Amino acid sequence: MLEAFCSIFLKNFRMKLNIRAATLQDLPTLLEFEQGVIEAERPMDPRIRNEKVHYYDLLDLMENPDNCLLVGELDGRIITCGYAKIMEDRPYLNHSHFAYLGFMFVPEADRGKGYNQQLLNGLIQWCHSRNIKEIRLDVYTVNEPALRAYAKAGFEPYLLNMRLKD
Repeated sequence: MLEAFCSIFLKNFRMKLNIRAATLQDLPTLLEFEQGVIEAERPMDPRIRNEKVHYYDLLDLMENPDNCLLVGELDGRIITCGYAKIMEDRPYLNHSHFAYLGFMFVPEADRGKGYNQQLLNGLIQWCHSRNIKEIRLDVYTVNEPALRAYAKAGFEPYLLNMRLKD
């Protein structure tokens, strides 16, 4: 009985991450995480070339004051990352700028422990500190775990981007 209780407790226990701005020393891990994102997305988007590709300009995400690239550390090990990028929006909307979130990644062994939520909260706080209330992200419609996680954080479907099948 005690063993079952401990198992349930440990499964639901969430470790508090050290959320911080990414640094140049983090580049090797971030480049590894970028490839993890690409490998996870290949089955959802067969148009991604089957070779080493890059999605992100990591230096710009670290150095541009309109960007915020965060990492989450636990016991000195980076286990999650993500960015917010402030972008100009369409002139006819009630706001002039929005924040676009991306590069949310947690290695498979560390998933399901709430680490992405903690990082997401850090990004949202940064956006709010910059007076940005409109926050968006893209997620594949077949990525059910990500859809659930973002809905749990308060995101809701806004616009469906469609493409003509080949």
